[in-house]
Amino acid sequence: MAASKPAASSKPTLTTHLLAGGAAGLAESLCCHPLDTIKVRMQLRNSRRSADPAPKSFLGVGRRIVQREGVLALYKGLGAVVTGIVPKMAIRFSSFELYKSWLADEAGKVSVGGVFLAGLGAGVTEAVAVVTPMDVIKIRLQAQRHSTVDPMDVPKYRNAMHAAYTIVREEGVMTLYKGVALTALRQSTNQAVNFTFYQEFKHIAARLQGVDELPSYQHLILGGVSGAMGPISNAPIDTIKTRIQRATSLKSESGWSRFVTVTRDIAQKEGYRAFYRGLTPRVLRVAPGQAITFMVYEKVKSWIDLWNARPQHMGLASKKYA
Repeated sequence: MAASKPAASSKPTLTTHLLAGGAAGLAESLCCHPLDTIKVRMQLRNSRRSADPAPKSFLGVGRRIVQREGVLALYKGLGAVVTGIVPKMAIRFSSFELYKSWLADEAGKVSVGGVFLAGLGAGVTEAVAVVTPMDVIKIRLQAQRHSTVDPMDVPKYRNAMHAAYTIVREEGVMTLYKGVALTALRQSTNQAVNFTFYQEFKHIAARLQGVDELPSYQHLILGGVSGAMGPISNAPIDTIKTRIQRATSLKSESGWSRFVTVTRDIAQKEGYRAFYRGLTPRVLRVAPGQAITFMVYEKVKSWIDLWNARPQHMGLASKKYA
């Protein structure tokens, strides 16, 4: 006689998504943040302005940061990321599941197009709620070229909280939402592609193997493959967004004029290839990041589901032996 499984009828709650997503995001940021710092430095490099030629490869940029500023410089802006990672992941996964439920048919099934739209909506939601302010603070911190080993070298922004306070005091609270449209466009395309390919890959792998649940290493591989596709499709958007968010805000300048000015300056002064600066470290940052995120998320969610099902099994066992 087959062993009984935990009841599958109950769907994961928002708390489940919060805990699983938060754990996944924390693991991902700790592992992959140095690659994001290198990516930002590559995107902010302007070869025409710099008298000191900077290395062009991501390994060269990373080595230069460590030599000049110390190993901890690779983790500049991590505080802003970690502070926002729990609500970001909670919003991403819970809003994705919510939008999926709205797009499901009477049988509860969601088409590939529905998954894509749900991912699109989840990306916009997280961009407006969390990602844009977090990115502005993170980029300001990462753009500072100061030594982390010299106590006399005091940066303008000491940490994430101090950066947020200084930006709001000097430039206004709306500066934290600079580039929100581009961030929403980047996040929505990322998550639409990411969730669609991951969900399809997961269903195909499960069907081919005849299993209900994939092992963790397969979640890792599938998450990495699906995670690499978004950055390739929207690299110019990410570069323009980074330049806009790094610059000091001018009250007389509208968001659209900033976008046009930055885009024109990059194209005219640096060439169209500059729009793809930092693509390699971004793919190397996002792909393993999504691999870790999906693997940890699926594992933690399964642990929470087992824990929630435990009282039911204890109750059944007590009735059996009563």
